[in-house]
Amino acid sequence: METIYLDHAATTPMHPEVSAVYMQMMETVFGNPSSIHSVGRHSRKMVDDARKVIAEAIHAEPTEMIFTSGGTEADNIAVFGTAMSMSDKGKHIITTAIEHHAVLNACKELERKGYEVTYLPVDENGLIRVEQVREALTDQTILVTIMYGNNEVGVIQPIQEIGELLKDHQAVFHTDAVQAFGIEELDVTKLKVDLLSASAHKLNGPKGIGFLFQRKGLQTSPIFFGGQQERKRRAGTENVPAIVAFAETVKIAQRQMVENREKYKRYADIMTTVFDDNGIEYEVNANGARKLPHVLNISFPNTDIESLLVNLDMAGINASSGSACTAGSLDPSHVLSAMFGNSSPKLRNSVRFSFGLGLDEKDIREAALRIVEIVKRLNS
Repeated sequence: METIYLDHAATTPMHPEVSAVYMQMMETVFGNPSSIHSVGRHSRKMVDDARKVIAEAIHAEPTEMIFTSGGTEADNIAVFGTAMSMSDKGKHIITTAIEHHAVLNACKELERKGYEVTYLPVDENGLIRVEQVREALTDQTILVTIMYGNNEVGVIQPIQEIGELLKDHQAVFHTDAVQAFGIEELDVTKLKVDLLSASAHKLNGPKGIGFLFQRKGLQTSPIFFGGQQERKRRAGTENVPAIVAFAETVKIAQRQMVENREKYKRYADIMTTVFDDNGIEYEVNANGARKLPHVLNISFPNTDIESLLVNLDMAGINASSGSACTAGSLDPSHVLSAMFGNSSPKLRNSVRFSFGLGLDEKDIREAALRIVEIVKRLNS
């Protein structure tokens, strides 16, 4: 039985063209970009060229890009770096109840250090309102961190409107765009964000490389110490092969973005049409919100998530119950808890299917038919 991978929101396979660039770089470019000799200067040029490509994708300047080990580090620099650099102006932070744990757990750590954090509740579609941010703001607020698109249900927050609200406030505005980068058009100027996080492995690039956009003139305190790389903002020798491969990933993603968005919308329509045609009961979570097209979170009443995932795996379908960082525990999703309440049966019967490279419409139909069979069997 052919395995059908429907967990691209967790991680993605590397694009063959990216793999080729990655391997070539590992075999031929080994110099330290900080070295002043010719081998080092060659590596530096490769990094600089890649930085320009990635910066252009979000309409930023190359000097505003900080390369990191991934989305988690980028989020941590944004949260801890801002909190430390702005502590003389206040100790209040605003975030949402459905952030990725890279942001939520960073905020919880700051609470232990004496900071005050407001966790904005969401509605049943996973959305916050701009008015909630306005009401939570104080003259002590130093950071607002709200994700662009949610990794579990796909809901897109009103980032541009929040950016407009904050443009005359001292608070630094950060958005975790890890799940959205490469799928959605992102313009840091239009969004009016000061910090933006992204990671290569969510868009068919290598693991272990990401970036933090940091607007020119903004200061963040470093979260670890060493050399003066990345304009003294992130110590450590740059991962040259991964950075160059990341740039190649971004080129491909930008080229295929519109086509992919339409394709993923068709995949979601095909899947739900098969469910409708076969008469199974289901509900698309966050169906009333604008969402990332590649994330489809579905509740199957009268089923249990543990049985669902086991049966899906046995049927050759790779999916998850939520964030890949917590999926192994099968704990209730904090995102669904925030949307529906801790007693909702949706916490125990919802599955995230997510689309990406290597799939076609035939795969989606086949997966949907296997899911129908499983749901009917579990309901009986």
